Amino acid sequence: MRKLLVLALVGLLAQLVDGALGMAYGLTSSTLLLVAGVAPAAASASVHLAEIGTTLAAGVSHWRFGNVDWKVVGRIALPGAIGSFAGATFLSSISTESAAPWMAAILFTLGAYLLIRFSRPLRANRAAGRLRSRFLAPLGLVAGFVDATGGGGWGPVATPALLVSGRMEPRKVIGSVDTSEFVVAGAASIGFLIGLGSEGFLLPTVAALLIGGLIAAPIAAWLVRIVPAQVLGAVIGGVIVLTNARTLLRAGDLGGPVPAVVYAALGAGWLAAVVLAVRALRRARRARATVDAALAALPAAAAAAPTAAAAPTAAAAPLAGAGESRPLATAVEG
Repeated sequence: MRKLLVLALVGLLAQLVDGALGMAYGLTSSTLLLVAGVAPAAASASVHLAEIGTTLAAGVSHWRFGNVDWKVVGRIALPGAIGSFAGATFLSSISTESAAPWMAAILFTLGAYLLIRFSRPLRANRAAGRLRSRFLAPLGLVAGFVDATGGGGWGPVATPALLVSGRMEPRKVIGSVDTSEFVVAGAASIGFLIGLGSEGFLLPTVAALLIGGLIAAPIAAWLVRIVPAQVLGAVIGGVIVLTNARTLLRAGDLGGPVPAVVYAALGAGWLAAVVLAVRALRRARRARATVDAALAALPAAAAAAPTAAAAPTAAAAPLAGAGESRPLATAVEG
């Protein structure tokens, strides 16, 4: 019971992070499951089975709010499903000893990406036109493979790529990626079922993750208004990096002063990323405050404009009258 409560807290924490960032449910939950001693393939399989429920709820919510571009979903979901099925099959075919460093390396890379991504503002390219299949299909294939083999990665790979393209609204990017993840999670679960059998799924773990995620969903919607995603992304990225660095150091049999030096370097990089994230957040808030002040000044300027326009008209009226009376006076005199 104590372990199930811990796993429920893992699901709750992962959903809180995902709700605030729009990504990283799989990364956070898989990392914490590996720390708890769950085998890599079983961890990824359980996370993806739980994600079927969480992504279904998220997809329905996004659809009801009009945040889904179904053409993008159709073009990215099928390649993503193929990639995730292949990744699940690959991860199921290798031993636990080989899978642990592989999965830790993918999670470490994605955690480092989160550090870099959230330590600076994302600049979108203002490109015109619609996203094409020749871009979406390879993106879905790669993101799906990484997602299954790393226990997460669909959001961190697909969402930034679509945001940077500048061809979709951010809300539709997140909504379309979350909706298509339902298909990706289902395909990965089928791949793990074929590769591991039903015993590969830790059903109590799945239930605990799902319950924790469903409890956290409304809290995450509130949390996103309180905790800045810019800072939270950098903090979570550092946690993922340090946690998986431990697995990689153990796999490499690196002893002596090496682990201490590596942890110190990673800790310094983590601190620098958080500082940069705070600075980027402050710059963004100052820019937003400037824009809001300019917009607030527009009604006052618009109200003053008719008064300023009426003053020249009133001043010109006597001149026009004087100009018209002069010919009239001349005519009377004549």
